[in-house]
Amino acid sequence: MSETHASRIPSLVKKFLMAASGLVLVAFVLGHMLGNLQVFEGSPAPINRYSNFLHSLGELLWLVRIFLLVCVVVHIWMAVLLTLENRRARGPGPAVKATVQASYASRTMIWSGFIVLAFILFHLADYTLQIIHPIYGSLEWVDDNRSLHDVYAMIIVGFSYPAIALFYVIALGLLCLHLSHGVSSMFQSLGLRNEKWRSWMNRFAFAFGLFLFLGFASIPAAVQFSLHSSTPILPARQILAQLQQADAKWNPDRPTPVLVNYNFPSPNTAAAAVETPSSSDSVPAAKGS
Repeated sequence: MSETHASRIPSLVKKFLMAASGLVLVAFVLGHMLGNLQVFEGSPAPINRYSNFLHSLGELLWLVRIFLLVCVVVHIWMAVLLTLENRRARGPGPAVKATVQASYASRTMIWSGFIVLAFILFHLADYTLQIIHPIYGSLEWVDDNRSLHDVYAMIIVGFSYPAIALFYVIALGLLCLHLSHGVSSMFQSLGLRNEKWRSWMNRFAFAFGLFLFLGFASIPAAVQFSLHSSTPILPARQILAQLQQADAKWNPDRPTPVLVNYNFPSPNTAAAAVETPSSSDSVPAAKGS
């Protein structure tokens, strides 16, 4: 659509579409964080079963993914149109007063949005599509004779890389800064914020963004802490040691299942040997404790 046609969309409609798509994405981010926090439940079972349930939805899961993708596109499109519209409304003169009154989050909204988009693409390539680490697709966990994808091990091994963990925390910080401003603006765009409630809504938006950041950042922080501490929170050393052994044997041209042995007594014990059955072997039961 040309800029002329885009300008014909009423400003109120643009704001409503941006707020509505943002609301959907905020709900998804919240649900995604709560699902990921199951990694702290002391066993691979909760998060692996949760992941299996999502994948068992089949076509419905893909419809949800497509819907979320549409929301992302609409959100970015409306953000760009509104940014251009605001610049045209200010005219060619200096906008010192507007810049002073705007918050840091609002001034950097468009740029933080694109950085977050780059992070999402990397995150999808690494964990969902498994392009960066193909061995993730072969991680299996056996639950009552059912072979499920071992998301628990995948998350821990993924965040064992300091650069990835740092990038994740920085990107999530920008995302939550983006959301803290976006949630506040969403109330205004939907007509739910006035001068009486402005201060309360802004505090709620900040607290919500901080809550999301602490929830997401706690996972890579716990993995890195567990790798370098004598009192680990997660069995990161044991899982990483086993996956390093498996990676040396694993052939991407002829991938075989990789099962982590979770039968170690405590996070401080030495890792057991990883099980990498051949295609002719039966899958051993490596049920999480």
